[in-house]
Amino acid sequence: MKKLMIIIAVMLLPTLVKAQGTVSYSMPQTVLVFSVEAQKETFYAGPYARYAQKYLGVSAELHDRVSYTVTSVKLFPAVEADQSVRYTYVMNGQSQPLFLQLTSQGLVSGPSGSYSGDKGWKYPAGKGTGFSGKGIPSNLTERTNTLYEADNHAVRQRVVVEKTTEDKAKEVADKIFEIRDNKYKILVGDTDATYSGEAMKATIDALNKLEQDYLALFMGFSEFGSQSATFEVIPAAKKTQTYVAFRLSDEDGLVPADNVSGKPYFVQLNVEDVAAAPPVEGKAKPVQVVHYRIPAVCGVRLTDGISTLLQTRVPIYQLGIVAAYPVYKTK
Repeated sequence: MKKLMIIIAVMLLPTLVKAQGTVSYSMPQTVLVFSVEAQKETFYAGPYARYAQKYLGVSAELHDRVSYTVTSVKLFPAVEADQSVRYTYVMNGQSQPLFLQLTSQGLVSGPSGSYSGDKGWKYPAGKGTGFSGKGIPSNLTERTNTLYEADNHAVRQRVVVEKTTEDKAKEVADKIFEIRDNKYKILVGDTDATYSGEAMKATIDALNKLEQDYLALFMGFSEFGSQSATFEVIPAAKKTQTYVAFRLSDEDGLVPADNVSGKPYFVQLNVEDVAAAPPVEGKAKPVQVVHYRIPAVCGVRLTDGISTLLQTRVPIYQLGIVAAYPVYKTK
């Protein structure tokens, strides 16, 4: 607080001298800055997904998709000047120290109260790797056709034809079951070779990796990336204290509140009462007054409409009251 008062005093002092006794100042206002992180999942459906139920007995997603999930939310209250509420004050040698002292109570906002973080958002684009042929069987196969039969003799011809997608799916499924059968035989010792210790672990790990590669051709796989953004909410003096802080879009992830394509995340404020200052007793009339704001302490709750992501208490200046400090003429 002392550091803030010194910074503001240094900033104001040249203004006071140049203005020859008159200074214009603003009331402070609180900005709620939300730092949000989201996880991006890019899912690639397997080329044999529609045959997963038939050959493996499991269902699989049939289409590629992109989805986002909010993973972290942090709130940073920032203070800045409210340019919609300004006052003037006539300075003199006796009141200058008093005015500079009151700046630390919320008369003027200095640079240390502003937020200077990175406000841009970024996230890695999907690599688009898909399935590059890894684990996919050969596209060709050899078949024997009978041209004709005569006198118990058949004339046959061998031809190379293209495998159907289902043929390749069945071939991969057979390999998966073969791998599982080999793992079982190794574990129970039903093999010609003897496996133990690290050798068994390395062999099982290699077979597991091979099985997962083949399973991905049916079940698909996901790639993950991260996205971060900052969003600002400036509470206003009104009865309804609910705001849309940001939105989460299925296509673009974290987007501003005015992008209606995304799911909204709401900020709800519970404003606590601020008691008014009692009247100043005495016959003397003040020469002028110095205005300042007393913030209202508010409960802040961020929700997606169902679950609460963040809940805390924050003093918010513009939801409080404006008070006046009387300045009397000295003899």
